[in-house]
Amino acid sequence: MLYLIMGVMGSGKTTVGMALAERLKCPFHDADDLHSEYNKEKMRRGEPLNDEDRKPWLFAVRSIVDMEIGEKRNAVIACSALKEQYRKLLIHDAARIKLIYLKATEEMITSRLVYRKHHFASPAILESQFNALEEPQNAMIIDAGMPVDRIVEEIMEKAYEPEDGTLE
Repeated sequence: MLYLIMGVMGSGKTTVGMALAERLKCPFHDADDLHSEYNKEKMRRGEPLNDEDRKPWLFAVRSIVDMEIGEKRNAVIACSALKEQYRKLLIHDAARIKLIYLKATEEMITSRLVYRKHHFASPAILESQFNALEEPQNAMIIDAGMPVDRIVEEIMEKAYEPEDGTLE
């Protein structure tokens, strides 16, 4: 199973993703590592990315998805995946990919970003992230304000519930 953790900047995708991958003893991939230097510099300046900026990045993330599915192993990917069209590109095999949405308010994220250091994305782009966000209809929705260990526990509980609600 591939776990795609999505949400706006500062929602905890990387922290939760790393903790989940450790719990599952599987690889973790952070989509932020796949951004071009151009994209990183643009975000450093507080300029939001547009769809054209994101296109090569999304295809790079998709290649990680394809690789992990091809290897038939568990993996965790942290990726903002803000728009439905992005998720459609990334989630081509819904039976093998669980989408996890770390839902947060703008106020919560703003307070977190005050303490965030050493990240290329300027807090100035936060508003644009919320403006671009199309909340998913087919995701496991998790409150990003919970402690990381509780988030991981909730993901594990929900990921292994039978679809029809019966006990296996």
